[in-house]
Amino acid sequence: MILLLPTLFVFPRNQLEQAFATMNPLNSAELNALVFRYLTESGFTHTAFALGYEAGLNKSPIDGNLIPPGSLVKIVQKGLQYVELEVNAMEKCDSSVDDDFSFIQPLDLITKEVPELLQIVKEKKAKIQRQRERNGGKSMGFDQEQQLEHQRGNEKVKQGIGGRPEKDKERKPKKKKLVKWKDQEASKVELSTRVPCLASKIPSSDVTVFEGHSSEVFACAWDPVGSLLASVSKDSTARIWTILDGPCGSKMQNGRQNEIVLEHCKGDMNQTTRDVTALDWNGEGTLLATASVDAKARIWSRDGELRATLSNHRGPILCIKWNKEGNNLLTGSFDGTAIVWRWRMDTLRRTQKFEFHSDRVMDVDWRDCDTFATSSADTKINVCKVGENHPVKTFLGHKGEVNSVKWDASGSLLASCSDDGTVKIWSINQDEYVHDLKKHTKEVYAVKWCPTGPGTSNPNQSPILASASYDTTIKLWNVEAGTLLRSLNDRGPVYCVSFSPNGEFLASGTLGNVNIWSVKEGRIVKTYQGRGSIFEVSWNKEGTKIAACFQNRVCVMDVRM
Repeated sequence: MILLLPTLFVFPRNQLEQAFATMNPLNSAELNALVFRYLTESGFTHTAFALGYEAGLNKSPIDGNLIPPGSLVKIVQKGLQYVELEVNAMEKCDSSVDDDFSFIQPLDLITKEVPELLQIVKEKKAKIQRQRERNGGKSMGFDQEQQLEHQRGNEKVKQGIGGRPEKDKERKPKKKKLVKWKDQEASKVELSTRVPCLASKIPSSDVTVFEGHSSEVFACAWDPVGSLLASVSKDSTARIWTILDGPCGSKMQNGRQNEIVLEHCKGDMNQTTRDVTALDWNGEGTLLATASVDAKARIWSRDGELRATLSNHRGPILCIKWNKEGNNLLTGSFDGTAIVWRWRMDTLRRTQKFEFHSDRVMDVDWRDCDTFATSSADTKINVCKVGENHPVKTFLGHKGEVNSVKWDASGSLLASCSDDGTVKIWSINQDEYVHDLKKHTKEVYAVKWCPTGPGTSNPNQSPILASASYDTTIKLWNVEAGTLLRSLNDRGPVYCVSFSPNGEFLASGTLGNVNIWSVKEGRIVKTYQGRGSIFEVSWNKEGTKIAACFQNRVCVMDVRM
């Protein structure tokens, strides 16, 4: 970290301490709000929900919407700057070296006390001074100083006495960029997909921006039969947008006139916010189910009428899913339970509560009309059946919380992904996983099946699975062989992916960008840049439009190929 203007050294140490002592310290509520803001803007939505629920942020007088993006990082940076300033100011009093120094690494600032940092500064200044004397009084340039420090760190690693991490031994000077591939096959795959320059940008004239939400939009989904788009947000609302036929663009679509607002706090004076976390349309597109942190699920008609409110969970509901027949609704909660609700005679009633997890339920997915899978932060996956009092199967193998589970179209294979960086394929006919896919290097957030293979409209094509990770890549897997087909390199952590209805294209969402990839060629063919993290991308049934959640707005773009 290189900062500190020379003029800062004119302040004596006691004046610096007095200046910072007059600042108001953060209290726990303010710190929780800052951390919550950081988690949501970084895409860690489930973790943010957990923090908000346990810390009672919904009862806090702090309005999180007033906290600017990046506030926590800025505060941490300023804290590190102050510690560095303090050490340099102390050293300045008894050092004969007149130059401006900034040798302390951020990790040292966090883990070491001021006397230790002071000793580091003294040693490094003395070393530079000796080097100057050997050079006839000339100063080393910045690159020389950096190289000297790099060599010193490598020597420490070799001697086993600390220094930089082992992986930094392979780091080359910045001017000589060198990518070290794990194997030749991976290098061919990744190099072949680094061609974003061939992509065409989606112009603003082909994009409709819907700006009704006042806070982060977590998810969106097209109704399966019509031209309605639903979205849910941290602002305690869900919204149904009517997307007109024809091209997008501000001249073609009037978002605010086509908007139905579904209030989740209406009439409750004691509740200031209810983050709406998830949604799902039934198969006929007549009912929209929404889930909320107030531990309730709600059912709405397509014209915005509240049809039912479901209350039986003890914690925030994180996931919600209709079965294919539309007669059973499944909810998964922070309280570790899943509940099946039966829709009959225009009413929903609880059919069965499944209490087989010891931690929050992260995702749910139906296999058929009565059998479903649940994944949890307890690292387990349960396959349950309505009417059974115990899981049909319990899959064990992940070492971190399981973020997503998805059945293939035939219901014979289940894909899962986890914070442990792996993707696994399971079969209902065996206890062990079929494939353990380990090419990701960080947390994997989402898995999606391509509409190919048994049970799809393209049964003669091989089944393909896509996985999205914080390591900035999307992996396409050959499910039959359990091998990597392609690795697509995005511009940042990838939170969501979605295949086009014909399976030829894949949309991905990352920090500010929606990219559309050719599955066959493994390259970006269209791209759109917005603002903020993208938590969901969704194709319409014709495959001509994509909806994406950008911070407090929903964008719909024309993507006709």
